[in-house]
Amino acid sequence: MRKILFILLVATLIGGCTFFRKPAVVTPPPAVPPKEAPPLAAVSASDLPRFQDDMDRASLARALRKSLGYYARLPERTPYRMGDRRVTARDMKESLETFLAIVESGASPAALEMRVKEDFDVYRASGSGPVGRVLFTGYYEPVLKGSLAKTDVYRYPIYRKPDDSIVVHLGKFREKYKNERLIGRLENGELVPYYSREEIDGAGALESRGLEIAWFADPVDLFFLHIQGSGMICLADGSCFQVSYAQSNGRAYRSIGKLLIDSGRVTREDLSMQSIKRTLRDRPEEVREILNHNESYVFFRTVSEGPVGSIGVALTGGRSIATDPAFFPRGALAFVKTRKPEIGPDGEIRSWASFSRFVLNQDAGGAITGPGRVDLFCGRGREAEIAAGHLKEEGELYFLVLKREARAKGR
Repeated sequence: MRKILFILLVATLIGGCTFFRKPAVVTPPPAVPPKEAPPLAAVSASDLPRFQDDMDRASLARALRKSLGYYARLPERTPYRMGDRRVTARDMKESLETFLAIVESGASPAALEMRVKEDFDVYRASGSGPVGRVLFTGYYEPVLKGSLAKTDVYRYPIYRKPDDSIVVHLGKFREKYKNERLIGRLENGELVPYYSREEIDGAGALESRGLEIAWFADPVDLFFLHIQGSGMICLADGSCFQVSYAQSNGRAYRSIGKLLIDSGRVTREDLSMQSIKRTLRDRPEEVREILNHNESYVFFRTVSEGPVGSIGVALTGGRSIATDPAFFPRGALAFVKTRKPEIGPDGEIRSWASFSRFVLNQDAGGAITGPGRVDLFCGRGREAEIAAGHLKEEGELYFLVLKREARAKGR
């Protein structure tokens, strides 16, 4: 551990080293960069959206209870930030309890909307870029055929979290590194990056260590299981079990979709999960090279109920979202407005329709970074896969918390 601390200290000193100074040179002061907008800003009563929901209330109630379970495990004074307002886990919990009571009261859509506008403060996500863009994508839970033993057909494994991986939370050493972490391993007493995808799948860095959970026939399907972070595995005897994200190797996520566009294999207009899979299967000799472009690698665990999000609760199809926890409060009640694909019985997208709904912020993802990204969990099955694979729409993201005066009234 002393070695790790020494490495971090040296890196910090090198990054800010001022031992060798050149003679002073008079230069004009640099331009002051524009101040970034806060990730959430209060919405005035006149600018509130229409709080209309396109899904059933039973799914909303289930998702609300999952987040309530998360807040029940936290100290009541755990702090959160909603725009210029500081709130606690207790405030968040009471907000969800109040909203759940409204949902389960049988109130009409109009009455529910009125209560939300009367009793909740609403904050809009600033998004990213000069126009505050919020980009919505989707993910889903794949269902894959697998085997508990390696065979001539099932040759590609998923692994449990290795016991030699070391997680270093940098905020414990320097406040300015809060929410940042490293994942590595010790090599000759030195902390080095954990094995990359190429080292694990190509060079067999984790073979013969008893870490395999299951084996699969298709490396492309396996890669997308990593991307989704969870899945249902069905065996030859008809039994199935679920696996969910346990940890990554700490390497940066690199998009193979961007690689395919930059190399001319796929056009930007045609890019989707389905087109990426098709391109990979049409070029079997290039599959390993393309997949290794993304050095990020996911380790799994079996779960009794899933898929499980980053706050440790089971996700609800259509109701759970993933955002960057550095910007938005985990477990919180949110509201989204964007477009979704209308899918015909043949699996083809017939049209795109605007929709809005209440959701819960229950997950995170390696590619979901900054205040302008939202990943919507679309559920399980063929339709969810099609929707998630094509969803790439701009929209609006809001977060809600109970007003202080509503709390005081006990509403």
